[in-house]
Amino acid sequence: MASVDTEIFKKLARDTLTATLGIFLGKKDLVIDNALMNMLERLMGMTFLRSNDVDRVYKLEQKEILDGCEQRVFLVRPSICVMKKIAAHINADKRSRKLRKYLILAVPRRLHICDLVLEQEGVFGYVQIEELNLSFVPLDVDLISLENDSVLNSFFMEGDCTWLHSVAMSIVNFQMYFGTFQNVCGQGRGAKIVHDLVKTSMNERNIRPANSKIDQLILIDRNVDYTTALCSQLTYEGMLDDIFEIKCGTVTFEKDITNSDRPIQKILNSNDVVFNSIRNMHFFGVFNVCKAKAKEIKVAYDSSKEKSVGELKNFVHSELPALQAQHKSVTLHIGACEKMMTRLQKGTKHRPMLKETADTEHALLQDSGYYADYYNFVEERIHRQSEMADTLRLLCLMSCVCSGLDKKTYKELKEQFLRSYGFRHLITFFNLKKVGLLDELQSNSKGQTTSLSIESNLNRFADKIPAGSSIASSLANLQKKDSFRIVCKKLSLIPREDSSNNQTPKDMSYVFDGAYIPLSCRLVEQAIDRNGWKNLEDVLRHLPGDTFEENQGKSMKGGGGARDHKKTVVVYFIGGVTYTEVAALRYLAKEKKCKIIIAATSILNGKRLIQQFIES
Repeated sequence: MASVDTEIFKKLARDTLTATLGIFLGKKDLVIDNALMNMLERLMGMTFLRSNDVDRVYKLEQKEILDGCEQRVFLVRPSICVMKKIAAHINADKRSRKLRKYLILAVPRRLHICDLVLEQEGVFGYVQIEELNLSFVPLDVDLISLENDSVLNSFFMEGDCTWLHSVAMSIVNFQMYFGTFQNVCGQGRGAKIVHDLVKTSMNERNIRPANSKIDQLILIDRNVDYTTALCSQLTYEGMLDDIFEIKCGTVTFEKDITNSDRPIQKILNSNDVVFNSIRNMHFFGVFNVCKAKAKEIKVAYDSSKEKSVGELKNFVHSELPALQAQHKSVTLHIGACEKMMTRLQKGTKHRPMLKETADTEHALLQDSGYYADYYNFVEERIHRQSEMADTLRLLCLMSCVCSGLDKKTYKELKEQFLRSYGFRHLITFFNLKKVGLLDELQSNSKGQTTSLSIESNLNRFADKIPAGSSIASSLANLQKKDSFRIVCKKLSLIPREDSSNNQTPKDMSYVFDGAYIPLSCRLVEQAIDRNGWKNLEDVLRHLPGDTFEENQGKSMKGGGGARDHKKTVVVYFIGGVTYTEVAALRYLAKEKKCKIIIAATSILNGKRLIQQFIES
């Protein structure tokens, strides 16, 4: 089977931008929305922009830009606030009697609301508006992202399906290059809407099922598994994201890491031999690998002293550049490890030890009897006024694991939080409740929450009811009270044996110290094994959103499928994916001897997930 080359999306993006910038002949200025800066730098770079007659590049801000060329191109996400900024720039030019031509490139599509805003601001007649459909950003050979973090807020909180159209179009484009997916299955309301949009678009474009390079597409909404995203990340790449923040596959190491007079930006992908060997490892094993690699490099350098002139010449041309690159990479990663170890083992008044936090989270995941101790831990974080997003993350994790907080606990923690961080965050609590991150258990007529005995009776009764019936769906709603524990039990998410050997992991739970297997990744494993959701209805009914499955297209291997064929699966996370899940899926791919391509609307972690809903 031919391989799937994700770099094709980079070439497609460059060709699309070249053609669109060609609308304005000659020199032009480019004003870029801050949300697109990292994405554009990763896909294009300044050299490419210069080759397309871009003279100067500005960041879109409220501040006026009166100098520059007579042609100006705005590269932006289509939103009301962005359009108002553009209108302010154009009106400033009008007041200064500057004559320019304006082109707005809306990424990835033009919205009618943007036209209305420009019309209200009195500048609609001065601009030309075009769509720039930038699809996936290839972050690595097996990881592609739309780099659009607006999906969480717009769809999961506001119920706005605007960005789901972009998700659907990215899948349509994928199928145009690599063929129709043989099997499609998904979980979640957003996943179902996207699947329906894809089918409609394929029919409108008259695209017929063709031989495919991809066996299966699995669509998963982020709200199906908030728990994994809320947990502290312990893989190396995940910790890099939590501590240094990875933006569009690039991390910035400050002066204290680089031991130089300036920060260094480093692209993180499999082209870096050193990083590729440690990225998916549990953090505790990384330093030893880096240390061993440093010794290898030293031995290679020392061996060059004993070479002849001819051998030395060959060494300088063929081996030395790679060794120098590895030496630089090892130095940076050892520096990063030292800072991470400090965060892991040392806390401050406003920030607890990362290890203490992770151990507390894992105890809650494994044992519902740890509830009281975890409550005290969260309460202490509130009183110490720890970083607000992190405190809310811990609070939401408690809610997700316990399938909601009882009325007394919810009221107490909410009151303490508001007194500590400000009463304006009443809206934040409303937002978190709306998206299902923070739930309050409903009381019965006597003011008591539903008893565990009733829960267990419901569970036993539900197992006897055929899946898909109206009675089953009603029971599923009643069972939400303890849905996390039910799903954990049915899918064996809490390993029974000791899986905490971080050097030689036994299963995907290694990403959380052997405490918990990510729910989203276990669902992917089940879908791969069953080629869909067959006989998994009793689990899926406990999860939010719609469940669907459809077989379509033909595989390039022909009918039936030879057993020596290496299965290729695309897993698409609507709402974002964490580097912990990426590491777990890479481990799963090795175990199943298949290729898994991970697609997402964005890369997120617990902090960025919570920040989407904090009232600014």
